[in-house]
Amino acid sequence: MEIYFVSTLLVALAEMGDRTQLLAIMLASRFRKPVPILLGIFAATIANHTLAAVAGFYVSSLLEALWFRYAISASFIAMALWALIPDKADDDDEAEHSGKLGVFLTTAVTFFLVEMGDKTQIATAALAARYHGVLLVAAGTTTGMMLANIPAVLLGHNVTRVLPIRVLQIGAALLYLALGIWGLAATAGLIK
Repeated sequence: MEIYFVSTLLVALAEMGDRTQLLAIMLASRFRKPVPILLGIFAATIANHTLAAVAGFYVSSLLEALWFRYAISASFIAMALWALIPDKADDDDEAEHSGKLGVFLTTAVTFFLVEMGDKTQIATAALAARYHGVLLVAAGTTTGMMLANIPAVLLGHNVTRVLPIRVLQIGAALLYLALGIWGLAATAGLIK
């Protein structure tokens, strides 16, 4: 269960102020239909994070070399730095075009595409590589994504006034940094 809780916590914190959370706020403000938006986010996150976890797991299975363990640990340190860079809502212009897809499908497709290459997707792959677990990591990161986005959807733009996003970004960065340093120390044999 440690894998699940670590995955949940890291992604929930990393999602604060992230472009996908800004997209959730934008969709909620535009459509004002929280249930299909949340279901769309959930479906997109399950699909996206399961694919990322599978990729991370298989890459780690193929590359058990010492250099790869250092690379995974270094990726967490890079994620710590990336978590400190604020995202902008302007990156998500796709959300403005819903066409005849409906709120659920518009949300699912847009959210899936915007999540590609996002720090939470990369963190999911890194966590699966680190812990060698696809299901628990994907379940944890999906839970973390939902924990961060349910209030964003339900509160819309008001969420940015309630949550200290910068503090949460710093918290996520510190967690990533701690995991990276711990991984480097464990790989170097300094800790078990």
